[in-house]
Order: sequence, then C-alpha cells, then structure tokens
Amino acid sequence: MGLQYQAINRTELDKAYNNTQAIDNFPEVYANFQKRSQHTYSTLACTRDIFYHDKERTRLDFFDCGINGAPTLIFIHGGYWQNCTKEDFAFIAEGPIKNGVNVILVEYTLAPEASMTQIVGEIGIMLDFLRHNASRFKLSEGKVCLSGHSAGGHLTALHSWHPLISHAMPISALVDLRPISLCWLNDKLQLTELEIESFSPVQLTAGNVPTQVCVGGGELPELIEHSRLYYQHLLDSHIPAEYLAVEGKNHFSLLEQLSSDNGAVTQALLHLLSTE
Repeated sequence: MGLQYQAINRTELDKAYNNTQAIDNFPEVYANFQKRSQHTYSTLACTRDIFYHDKERTRLDFFDCGINGAPTLIFIHGGYWQNCTKEDFAFIAEGPIKNGVNVILVEYTLAPEASMTQIVGEIGIMLDFLRHNASRFKLSEGKVCLSGHSAGGHLTALHSWHPLISHAMPISALVDLRPISLCWLNDKLQLTELEIESFSPVQLTAGNVPTQVCVGGGELPELIEHSRLYYQHLLDSHIPAEYLAVEGKNHFSLLEQLSSDNGAVTQALLHLLSTE
C-alpha cells in the first residue's frame, strides 16, 4: 500500500500521526502508565539515573533480574522525539524481568532542545557506554536486544548495526522521516533534508541481526504501514525477521503486551532471544 503522505493534505496528515487523539482516554491511559511505573520502581531491583553522557537527560536505569548470564533488553521510550520520559515507561520491565531478562531503560535529550542529529548521536553514545561497561551491566555477548517504542523504535532501527547488539525489536517504529517532516511533528523537530535522508531506516542498510517487528493491529494505518514497510525492507535485505501485529491493540495498549509476563510482545522477545 505504501505511506499515504503524498496523497493527503496537511490536516489529514496531522491526524494520521496523532496517536493520542486516536483513542478516547489517553490522559487516563498515560496516568496509568505512570502509576504502574512508580510501582515497578518500588518493587523491582533497579539502579536509577546512571549517566552515560554529559547532558541532563542522558541517563539510564538498570533493572537486574538476578540471574547470572541473563539476556538484556535495552528499551528506548517513545514520545515522537519530543515528549515523555523513561520514568513513564518503567512498567514495561515487569514482563521481561519475570522471564529472566535484565532491562535497561534509556533517556535522551528531546526536541526542540536537541536536533534529530543530536538525539541519534546520544543513542550511539549510550550503546558505546554500555559496551565499554558490559560487566557492570551484566551484558552477555550475543544476548543483547535493542528495542524501543514509536520514536524509540525508530532509534532502535537506526542502531541495530551496533556491535553490542545481537537482536532488535522495534515496536510501532517510525522508519521514514519524510511524512514526519511534513506534519505537526516537525514544528519542534525542524528536520533538515540531510537528517531525513540520513535517519530514515527504511532507506538505509539495517544491522544484520535477528529482528522482531511489532505493531498493534488497532493502530493508525500509517503506523502499521511503517512497520510493514520496515519488515519488508529487512526481508529484501536478507535479514532474519519476523512480523507481529497484535490484534486489537492500539499504539499504547500494545505496551501492555510487553509488561505482562505472558504477553504477546514478551513472548516474541523470548523467542527472538532464542535465535542466532
């Protein structure tokens, strides 16, 4: 089908990328995320706010499942590169932790304070930091999955080539910045032509690691199409990949399938980590 940004006007394009208005109760949903995340911090073993760089937001949290040799999920939160914090999404650690997977939650500088170039660079710095401190974070070679949701999925797709990463799981990822540059999201991002060209994963060579593409079957059509296009891009590049569209789940309820120990995304993660 392809992305529809060239066939619709600005008003329609803005709506096509407005996840919060696509559901009736976003404030309640997000408040629940925050409440659940507070509970997660209070109940799971976690070292918080470890700086990986010299900016105020360049911090990460390390959740330790307590099992020697456990695999690790590195998770980058979404928010269209301009909203949210890692603290709002700590609840997603519960599913992996209960299944013996360590979790690292990543924070980064947001637009408009940071350009896309800076944001992408910070994720690279974070991965270098973790690689150089692998023993501190109990990282086992061949057992490190990079994941992220929405904008975090975009940053995941851009960094799947990093030598630390053995697996990748972009969730509801945005993989083509061209429509992003034409809608309301660009008011703060102010993407340059070079950034659009350099940071659109569907136009770039992906890391040759097993990849699980996840999306909600009830998401906005454009978001689903981003995931479908990226999955096809991986197949065309002969990269081992699987595609999961979780029926009935929207952009936000999909994350509950990672926070649950038997959720569809959690189970897909465990299957992914079992592949080489």
